[in-house]
Amino acid sequence: MPPYDPKGDVRLGYQIAGGLFIVLGWGFGVVVNLLLHRYAPSGGHRIENFWIGPSMGPYAWAIAGLGAVAGVLGVWLLALSRTAPKGPFVLPGVES
Repeated sequence: MPPYDPKGDVRLGYQIAGGLFIVLGWGFGVVVNLLLHRYAPSGGHRIENFWIGPSMGPYAWAIAGLGAVAGVLGVWLLALSRTAPKGPFVLPGVES
């Protein structure tokens, strides 16, 4: 079977994925994580199964690290979208 080439614009997918990686990685994984620990009361706060205290434990540092890596991946995807060839915007499954 020959490969399917919809002749669409792949840059749009790179831009959406890059933006999501930046927002989720740097926004939630780093910024929200650090702010939650910064403003937690001295006795900590429990949300469902998660305990958030004023000091960051190994789980919080791991999330911050993964968020930082995800943000860098998002920047790389946005840079890749600038170098990808431009194509027409078509919806999946639409024949042109």
